Amino acid sequence: MDLEKTKTFLLEILKMNAEPKSLDWLALQKEKIGEDTSYMKFYLAFGMASRYFKKNLMDLSETKIQKAKTLVEGFSPESWDQLQTARSYLLLHFGIADASAWVDAINKLFETADMHEQQSLYAALPLMPFREEMVERAVEGLRTNIASVFDAIALDNPYPSQYMEERAWNQMVLKAVFMQRPLYRIQGADKRANPTLAKILVDFAHERWAAGRKVMPELWRFVGPYLDIQNFGDIEKVIHSSDPLEKNAALLACHQSGFVPANSLLKQFPKVQREIQQGELTWEKIGREFENLSRPQ
Repeated sequence: MDLEKTKTFLLEILKMNAEPKSLDWLALQKEKIGEDTSYMKFYLAFGMASRYFKKNLMDLSETKIQKAKTLVEGFSPESWDQLQTARSYLLLHFGIADASAWVDAINKLFETADMHEQQSLYAALPLMPFREEMVERAVEGLRTNIASVFDAIALDNPYPSQYMEERAWNQMVLKAVFMQRPLYRIQGADKRANPTLAKILVDFAHERWAAGRKVMPELWRFVGPYLDIQNFGDIEKVIHSSDPLEKNAALLACHQSGFVPANSLLKQFPKVQREIQQGELTWEKIGREFENLSRPQ
């Protein structure tokens, strides 16, 4: 990551969204942080930013959205608000060269941070200078039951797929399923799919069914590549569901599979198979539809 280019980009998009007086304050704090040999100016500015920046989502052009991804792979500032962006800009000016001292200072900030401050910090993980050293903190953050904080790590964030070990990744996905979070917003979902996760999720589905409850359709995305004789009956069950969204998810899982019976089953639904091949039926489409159906009216 080019730190200077990322700082410049954050300031550019803030100028397009925030008020001039807020930007003046930000510029002053940047200078104070740079001159301060202790952590205090940074801590104070990070907390005070809420007085100057709103929690309105950033309004970004497609050009800016794409530019963000050239700076940091998977960086999605369109899911950030103004306050998160300002805090991330301040964070990037907190220049401690020693990794241990930097991590210690940021961990202290995490420990005293309120909900929105934690959200900002976790979302900024892929921008941090010592990213590998923050894995333990990220895993700790996933234990939260606060959806907004969990989402800051798990959704629209390239950090988990790039840095978390398989066990932590699997636990994150399982918790996202349990919390009914929009799985299509988990970056690296297909790349990090693994047989252990597939088994965990199939077992979870069995528990839900035994309790008379439904399973979110997106779950089958993580099972599709690992369909076999042992779990194929579960996919057949979902395909014969009366819920068209569940049925389409199961057929999309069959499309992901190299298991011959799954491929043969998909061929029995030529219309859906054609939609999949033409890119009309995707996991994002299924996820968005499920999200809309689950949203309180």
